[in-house]
Amino acid sequence: MVNIAVLGYGTVGSGVVEVINTNHDSINKRAGKDINIKYVLDLRDFEGDPIQKILVHDYNVILNDPEVDIIVEVMGGVEPAYTFTKQALLNGKSVCTSNKELVAKHGAELLAIAKEHKLNYLFEASVGGGIPIIRPLNSSLTADEITEITGILNGTTNYILTEMAEKGSAFEDVLKIAQEKGYAERNPEADVEGYDACRKIAILTSLVAGEQVDYEDIHTEGITKITETDFQYAKAMKASIKLLGMSKKVDGTFYSMVAPFMIGQQHPLIGVNGVFNGIFVHGNVLDDVMFYGRGAGKLPTASAVVSDVVDAVKHMHTNIMTIWEERKSNLGKFEDCENKFFVRMKDKGLDDDQMFGIKSAFGDVLYVKAPGVTDELAFVTNKIREGDFAEHIAKFEDVYSVIRVDF
Repeated sequence: MVNIAVLGYGTVGSGVVEVINTNHDSINKRAGKDINIKYVLDLRDFEGDPIQKILVHDYNVILNDPEVDIIVEVMGGVEPAYTFTKQALLNGKSVCTSNKELVAKHGAELLAIAKEHKLNYLFEASVGGGIPIIRPLNSSLTADEITEITGILNGTTNYILTEMAEKGSAFEDVLKIAQEKGYAERNPEADVEGYDACRKIAILTSLVAGEQVDYEDIHTEGITKITETDFQYAKAMKASIKLLGMSKKVDGTFYSMVAPFMIGQQHPLIGVNGVFNGIFVHGNVLDDVMFYGRGAGKLPTASAVVSDVVDAVKHMHTNIMTIWEERKSNLGKFEDCENKFFVRMKDKGLDDDQMFGIKSAFGDVLYVKAPGVTDELAFVTNKIREGDFAEHIAKFEDVYSVIRVDF
């Protein structure tokens, strides 16, 4: 028998308990041993819930119990999760987690500690919820040099953008509905400002680069400035607007960013809608691969956590090699990235200076019209450096919207 402890009995923690209890026999068969939940740690009590019998409020009870082999950390946040995780590894216990904030911040260090002690620090559920992506990058795609990862990595923002596209609703209205349905937190900042997606692309890039990529170094934009009018233009261009987290390798250097993009019908992520996530990976040998599924939610995320528990049981006292060194990876400068841009600005009518200014700044552009939209001038640029675009667009007044374009 292998005893585990679950830190946190919130949405994911309760899901882990439910998954193990529901699929107990098949999970044990795959693990090769019986998995027993010996403790659940939480500050709260849960009267009437069977979990109360194994509930503890003091982490030291778990830490100092030599019978606990694996700890499931689903608390969220950096502290006290970081302290608890580090103590667990130093005390000879493997750790499985869904905590993207902690993995992005301290993943390399915790992996090094696990390796030193012949343990495992596993975090499949930290990116993509129930979608398997960490393990494939770490084991299945090792024959390839990965040159691009682009993903819809946040179900909340994808739901909001899908609803705006399909129903013509305003951002604020859809956000309220998302909160009512439980897709968005009461404080949705981490999702709608792109921070959640940023941490996830930082983790993926770190694994592909084999070095620490700090999420603070990744240019990040959210979806709060996207309007119904933007979707009118997108529809006219047979495009869709998605929040993408991406890393692309150019001449040996990774360039990473998170931002809304207009993507065309040929883009591999065009059909990823609602709360679903999709991750596109390009390798120099394998070419293109897609991972698709529910990127969040109680049971999908818990399923990924439990799959890590099974892996940890199968590799007791044996470290699963993960190449993610603590030295910092040097990302390419954001200003040197090249993108196309969709721009909306006030139409000054017969003012030739406006058209001349656009041509002088961006060269030949593709002008776009949307049915029902008046008094605006909209166009798509050719590829241009981010730094150059920022310099040129700053010279124009009454710019309503700027969205990057990938088609």
